[in-house]
Amino acid sequence: MEFTAGEIAVACGEIALSKKAIDVKILDLREITSVTDYFVICTGSIDLHVKAISDAIVEGLEKKKIKVWHIEGYSALKWVLLDYVDVVVHIFNGDVRDFYGLERLWGDAPTKVLSKQEIETSR
Repeated sequence: MEFTAGEIAVACGEIALSKKAIDVKILDLREITSVTDYFVICTGSIDLHVKAISDAIVEGLEKKKIKVWHIEGYSALKWVLLDYVDVVVHIFNGDVRDFYGLERLWGDAPTKVLSKQEIETSR
């Protein structure tokens, strides 16, 4: 089964929420850049939380036969980047997200904030 980039982005966000990720957002970059279609941005409370979120997303998508193309930052767990080509997932630890400010940098992108309640109602 083929998945659209939007479906992959939502799946990443849902998996992150299932691991209690904080402040999960999907930025739609399709009209802004050709680098990727979507950013999924979330925060883990500590290094192990970032690792758990990263592992869960990679494993969850592999079950759907979607393989990660590239992973960066996994050894330090301050900012893990999972590159699925059309979807790039950024999992931050603590203040690192504020410091780099991806949401400010891509401020013109339409943004969807995901919440556990919203996902449960849409099912």
